[in-house]
Amino acid sequence: MGHKVVVFDISVVRALWETRVKKHKAWQKKEAERLEKSALEKIKEEWNFVAECRRKGIPQAAYCKNGFIDTSVRLLDKIERNALTRQSSLPKDRGKRSSAFVFELSGEHWTELPDSLKEQTHLKEWHISNTLIQIIPTYIELFQAMRILDLPKNQISHLPAEIGCLKNLKELNVSFNHLKSIPPELGDCENLDRLDCSGNLELMELPFELSNLKQVTFVDISANKFSSVPICVLRMSNLQWLDISNNNLIDLPQDIDRLEELQSFLLYKNKLTYLPYSMLNLKKLTLLVVSGDHLVELPTALCDSSTPLKFVSLRDNPIDNARCEDGDEIMESERDRQHFDKEVMKAYIEDLKERESVPSYTTKVSFSLQL
Repeated sequence: MGHKVVVFDISVVRALWETRVKKHKAWQKKEAERLEKSALEKIKEEWNFVAECRRKGIPQAAYCKNGFIDTSVRLLDKIERNALTRQSSLPKDRGKRSSAFVFELSGEHWTELPDSLKEQTHLKEWHISNTLIQIIPTYIELFQAMRILDLPKNQISHLPAEIGCLKNLKELNVSFNHLKSIPPELGDCENLDRLDCSGNLELMELPFELSNLKQVTFVDISANKFSSVPICVLRMSNLQWLDISNNNLIDLPQDIDRLEELQSFLLYKNKLTYLPYSMLNLKKLTLLVVSGDHLVELPTALCDSSTPLKFVSLRDNPIDNARCEDGDEIMESERDRQHFDKEVMKAYIEDLKERESVPSYTTKVSFSLQL
């Protein structure tokens, strides 16, 4: 019995595969058209664009209008060019401060910190002002080289406990924000030299843990709601400048002389009726600013020409803060007034310090001022 030989026509096999290839290409084309019309592809494109903008530190307001995201490449290039233009047009004095270790941010279009900041843990200084940022992220603990946190005139309402991990922090400025409390963990920043919490308006106390800050030489807690000098401040043995003006102080503690290194003491616009005699023990005090409208008792020795003290009394007329229907407008006008008040006093004090010699008739000065 012989073998059967099967014979195939190669053209038939070829035609079969060509048919399958055509069908596959047709399916691929239809699938591409479906994806092009699909919302998933558009969403993916938008997400990639948003991620790229965040990586480059571009604020959301620049590419999102009325809830719609403009993903055009031209827009991204335009934003980057504008950013470079603004950077090149910075004032020369600000440019001197800029370096690879300094982060600067300003403008009301910023509502949060850029995501790329988290990766720049080598930074030593943050200078963030005049933004709408409300929260300082907890990843701030990663910035172990941080020396200066300069955060004035923002909308910050809370400081994270992780701020206590910044062991090298020298200066903290959170003035003119919306803080109602200071985290106790700040007391772990034992190298802190300057603390400015002025102009928050609602701050009423400082945590006792800040007593550990023995290196602090400057404290400004003016324009708040302190009814007494915080205990922790009295334990800052190296304190040289204390500004607690524009608060609700009724009296000063009898042990105020614990601040042996104190040189400048600002108390104007409080409700003080007398100054304790223990202030005579502040041998290094050279500048005392007191609101004199409520004072009825004053140690006569303070006016002795033999003391190094320059006594300045500002007698402000009471300002009637009439209530308006819009509470936010009241708060903002009050905040602006307090800031203006501080600038006036700062200018006067700087002028006083710059004088080479103070004439005898200006050693003790009394002003009558209405703001």
